Order: sequence, then structure tokens, then C-alpha cells
Amino acid sequence: MKRIAIAALFACLASAAFADGAILSLMTKDDSARLENYEATRAKATAEARAAGAPKDVAELDKALAGKLDNPRTAKLEGEWRCRTIKLGGMEPKLVVYGWFKCRLSADDAGLWLDKTTGSQRTRGMFYDDGDTRMIYLGKLHYGDEKPGRYGQDPTRNQIAYAFVTGPKRMRLEFPAPQYESLLDVMELERQ
Repeated sequence: MKRIAIAALFACLASAAFADGAILSLMTKDDSARLENYEATRAKATAEARAAGAPKDVAELDKALAGKLDNPRTAKLEGEWRCRTIKLGGMEPKLVVYGWFKCRLSADDAGLWLDKTTGSQRTRGMFYDDGDTRMIYLGKLHYGDEKPGRYGQDPTRNQIAYAFVTGPKRMRLEFPAPQYESLLDVMELERQ
């Protein structure tokens, strides 16, 4: 009986590889405001993108935003993924769909990490628990010729997003009011 209880405990700990409460002390006021305004920012960005985007790009956006939200606490997310960014609103053109690159999700004692490992613009950061349908991502933008850093080292490179799991092989991050260019960036991930 003890072995079963210990095995269940380890299984529970393994699937809950998210950092938690520390996020409130880490987030800047600007990034906290971005999350507070997420719904309005998302609505405006998607309206602009759908109104002005090319039909094939709007179809890709709709695909990226589709899917029933799964509980990220029970999802097995570690592994190799392909990822791409879709930029919405606030710029010309109003919708840009980029090509696919490589991303990796890995866990350590601190929590679950995302690394975009190819492309000129990359990100590295950690996921934080935010309930049964989403996580919060705190990351840092870096370029391909730079070493990754951590959120908070340079406020102009901070990245904040809500992350949603939409199936065993799909998830997305939504970056409201990112530092550069668009009103909303959506990073779509598909498991390789």
C-alpha cells in the first residue's frame, strides 16, 4: 500500500512541473498591466487581423486559436515541438504568419521551461500555474547570436504570455501588447 501511495505522489509531482506563487513578486508593473488588459487587447488584435489579413493567413490564425482548453497541470508537455509566431494588429500588415522553427519544453527542479532554439528571434522562459485552463509564461527575448537570459534582466526584452494546452500535441502562447510591433503575438506549438 505504501508503494502505491509513494508512486502516486511521484506521478503527481512529475505532472505538476510548474513554478507557482513566486510569479507575483517577479512580474513588472507593466507586464502585470498587459495581463490585466489581455481580453481587450486580444479582441482588438484579432478583429484587426481578421478584417485586414489575407484569407489563407486568417485560416492559419483560426487554426492556431482553435481547440478545447485542456488542464495544463495534467498535460505531459516536455519534449521537442515545432513553433511559429503569428503577429496580429497594431502594425502593417495587420496579420503576419511566420514559418516554423524548433522549440523545446523541459523541466527541472524550478519548473517547466520553454526554449525556442532556432530562428533569429528566440525566447527562453518559465511557466507558472494559473489555474485549470492556462499558465503564465515569463520569458526573455534574445537573438540567435546571444546567450539566453532570464525574465527581469532587461525590461525591454521581457516577455509575458498566457499559455493554453489544446490537446496532447498542441498548445499556444498569447503575448498581449508585446514590446515590439504588434498588439498580440500568438506562438503556436505542435509536438514533433
